Amino acid sequence: MPPSDTILRLLRIALVFGVVLWLFRQVRKPSGPMGRYLVRAMNQSHSKMTEWALQQVGVAKNAVVLDIGCGGGRTIQRLVALAPEGEIVGVDYSAASIAVSRETNAADVKAGRVRLGQASVAALPFPDRTFDVVTAVETHYYWPDLPANVREILRALKPGGTLVLIAETYRGGPFRFVYGIIMPLLRAAFLSDEEHRELLVKAGFTDVVTKHVSRKNWICAMGRKPV
Repeated sequence: MPPSDTILRLLRIALVFGVVLWLFRQVRKPSGPMGRYLVRAMNQSHSKMTEWALQQVGVAKNAVVLDIGCGGGRTIQRLVALAPEGEIVGVDYSAASIAVSRETNAADVKAGRVRLGQASVAALPFPDRTFDVVTAVETHYYWPDLPANVREILRALKPGGTLVLIAETYRGGPFRFVYGIIMPLLRAAFLSDEEHRELLVKAGFTDVVTKHVSRKNWICAMGRKPV
């Protein structure tokens, strides 16, 4: 093979590798026009899983709810419907996600039923004992320090409040071989069912359970803050 062909092939490989790395960064923290497009797409792709998982949670009509990693804001919409007399707060560390979430929930933001802001799970900008329910959809495996971050959520929950972790991947699930390749590439935590329960128990939660759907890779891990 001529040297010029070798160089061209190496350049193509490097380009493909660079595009893949860029897409992985966008999945972790969407930014710019592509990030906003990706967030809107995730609104659709996570829709059925989120609907199923929220059916597992008792959300009172007047609940104060925090959605961490609110993404494009579709979960916020569902929470507003479940708690029409309450208050829904969404945070995300991606400015692009917050922008799309504001568009998705424009009417409820204007009416004061929804508050949105850029923040990290590592330091939630809320007082102790603020929320009745905290949800996190397709985000907890990216958190910088899972044990510490779950304890931070415990701080912000009211006694008796519930944390709900929702994801379409867990180690040992039906598609474990595929996700076993993808998750390390994303630098994402790849927890088993048991490790999800241990995470919540060690943070101080009680009544910890995990739920699944047959032939799906979905997981819903829930725990309650002691009264």
